[in-house]
Amino acid sequence: MKDFAGRTAFVTGGANGVGIGIVRNLLGEGCKVAIADIRQDSIDAALAGVDTRAVMGVQLNVMDRAGFAAAADQVEAELGPVSLLFNNAGINLFQTIEDSSYDDWDWVLGVNLGGVINGVMTFAPRMKARARSGEVTGGHITNTASMASFIASGAPGIYNTAKFAVRGLSYSLRHSMYPYGIGVSVVHPGLVKSLIYASDAVRPDALKRAMQPVDPAAVERLAGIHQFGMEPDTIGARILDGIRENRANIFTHPDHKDELREIFDEILADYRDYPEDAGFERRVAFEQARREKFAETRRQAQAVG
Repeated sequence: MKDFAGRTAFVTGGANGVGIGIVRNLLGEGCKVAIADIRQDSIDAALAGVDTRAVMGVQLNVMDRAGFAAAADQVEAELGPVSLLFNNAGINLFQTIEDSSYDDWDWVLGVNLGGVINGVMTFAPRMKARARSGEVTGGHITNTASMASFIASGAPGIYNTAKFAVRGLSYSLRHSMYPYGIGVSVVHPGLVKSLIYASDAVRPDALKRAMQPVDPAAVERLAGIHQFGMEPDTIGARILDGIRENRANIFTHPDHKDELREIFDEILADYRDYPEDAGFERRVAFEQARREKFAETRRQAQAVG
């Protein structure tokens, strides 16, 4: 998809970090943009820094399905049908799986995976219906994962789990939406200049019962690290480049290419040349047919736009 001008975009987590970089780049391309964020003060600050003639803010907790639908209705009533969706909102707990509570799981999965699901389930059916009727042609759904969707160290464990799932969701959605001219990409940023280190500030009270105490020293240390993260506007520009080329994966940071190659090599090294078992030939024949069909699906999905 190469034509951004005049389209309406909905960006979750749009008031800071990767989100505000996406917003500013979209506005530069002539889009109308809805900044959806849980922090009203951040929305106000974001709006103060852009040309407000083509942008609006909407306060949204991406875990709230009814709130998502209401926000979609409000935005489309004011700015027109959304054909560019950016499921970007994310939070993090920098801790291991075994040291986490069920409240931790419900929160991190609720935002980082549930928020993407809610965005897709709110907008994808609308986009599909409009494409089928000819009301709106084309469009794109972009889900922000992370390099943590490939690189899973001990921490942050729940975050890794959610981002791996976002990658799988995005691939599946890409292969079901392409017949309607709608592309789907998944973004894998590395270190970003953002406020994700302060995620506990927006944690719902209902999910604080079994949380670990906030460590101010750790937060300060993470804040320092994120200060040399990539600038949001740079990331936003690279994301739009990826959408123009309809890439399945958008890698904004060149930092991890060699490491990713090492990981893929380690995965392939875990295969073993076992002797043929009962049913091997029929199973392989089935898989070959599936493989050829899947390869054709990928080719067609890449051709969208």
